[in-house]
Amino acid sequence: MALIRLATEADLAAMLEIYNDIIANTTAVYDYFPHTLTMRQSWFRSLRELDLPVFVALEADRIVGFSSLSPFRKWGAYKYSAEDSVYVASDCRGTGIGHHLLTPLIDAAKAKQLHTIIAGIDSTNEASVRLHVRLGFQEVAHFRQVGFKFDRWLDLKFFQLLLETPQAPVDG
Repeated sequence: MALIRLATEADLAAMLEIYNDIIANTTAVYDYFPHTLTMRQSWFRSLRELDLPVFVALEADRIVGFSSLSPFRKWGAYKYSAEDSVYVASDCRGTGIGHHLLTPLIDAAKAKQLHTIIAGIDSTNEASVRLHVRLGFQEVAHFRQVGFKFDRWLDLKFFQLLLETPQAPVDG
């Protein structure tokens, strides 16, 4: 079983390698060009400033995946909603690492008293769909042909997990 821990800046180069492989070879990220280390550093620092978690999975001291919570939308009323992301190295997919990376995100969202987690998943990514459904997410939207990559139109599905919110939210 992989060791899961909070990510540090020292992990970013390995995380970038996984992310750029996903950009280049899958439809899990609707982007065309590899990201730079500077881009990953900015992303990581912005999540830290928002006190949102980033986890890494390690096997034999190698980072084999990572996950994060990020704001779902920027407007104030969305402050109880987050979006999850889970990425696993190509040679480790299908081994349960995604499950081990998503579970602590759900726990972190509950601890932060968030009310919902949303996952945007390419409609052909059956493994990610199964993972999210297994952990209680339900499909709530299917957007047709919203992305174009690898010479084809891509459909995006949204899955949502509602969490018990222990305290009543406060506006403002």
